[in-house]
Amino acid sequence: MRAESSAIDRTGIAVSTGVEPPASVPPRGPVPADRRSGTLQAALGVTAFSLTFPATAWGLEGFGPWSLVTVRCVLAAVLAGGCLLALRIPRPARRHLAGLAVVAAGVVLGFPLLTTLALRTSTTAHAAVVVGLLPLTTALFSALRTGARPSRTFWVAACAGAAAVIAFTVQQSGGALTGADAYLFGALLICAAGYTEGGRLARVMPGWQVIGWALVLCLPLSVPGALLALSYEPVHLTAHSVTGLLWVAVGSQFLGLVVWYRGMASIGIPKASQLQLAQPLLTLVWSVLLLGERLTPAAPLTAAAVLVCIALTQRARG
Repeated sequence: MRAESSAIDRTGIAVSTGVEPPASVPPRGPVPADRRSGTLQAALGVTAFSLTFPATAWGLEGFGPWSLVTVRCVLAAVLAGGCLLALRIPRPARRHLAGLAVVAAGVVLGFPLLTTLALRTSTTAHAAVVVGLLPLTTALFSALRTGARPSRTFWVAACAGAAAVIAFTVQQSGGALTGADAYLFGALLICAAGYTEGGRLARVMPGWQVIGWALVLCLPLSVPGALLALSYEPVHLTAHSVTGLLWVAVGSQFLGLVVWYRGMASIGIPKASQLQLAQPLLTLVWSVLLLGERLTPAAPLTAAAVLVCIALTQRARG
């Protein structure tokens, strides 16, 4: 295997050296500074994702669900494709196409579509249940797909954090299940698969190229889908709807995933995924500030419990 598929630079991303590495030299893992940088990038991705549900709620004020999802995919793909063309990035190797297809199905199309359909009838607080379960599900997918074997401490802390988030978000929604739950749990599974495959690919190509090529691969579906949806669903352009659309397209669909995949490549999929335990709480904060929703007194207690769990998962050996 050539060096471009095995050598790792200081950001944890594979780089091309043009020479065969000695078989006896083990791959060098990230140094502590790289881990701090990777954790910061993953945290920035989580912050971007935490705004997705409120921005989607804004977008639904002026767009139908199918229009919102397909148009956001087209806008993000145009941005990503422009970057790929401007930098003259070569097309990905054929062996990476299957993984990119999983990323496209899970992260570009599946998760946005299913959660948008759910948010027609579900509040952002209830939808945050999905995000609360996503870190644990991603870690499970990672263990099956990449052979990662986190420690027992890691799993105990991850399960405890997920349980805290689930209990809080279910309490916020009154404990009642809605018809949107099928969409939400479907989104959970397909997004975890996309995150896992994207994190694996981010070790052999820059993270922004992973999501960039996944977005471009979706253009044959997203462009005609957008034209069809816009012809059937009425559009009412408002400041909220336009802002929501732009954020989910640029912030959530492209820039957030760029730093997220870079973070996963640096610190590993399981540990990066556990940073998402804070995402539902951030989403609830944005919901209060942007949507006027109200929080219960349980919020600060849950936040403290989640932060403890995050600290334990980050210190546990992966």
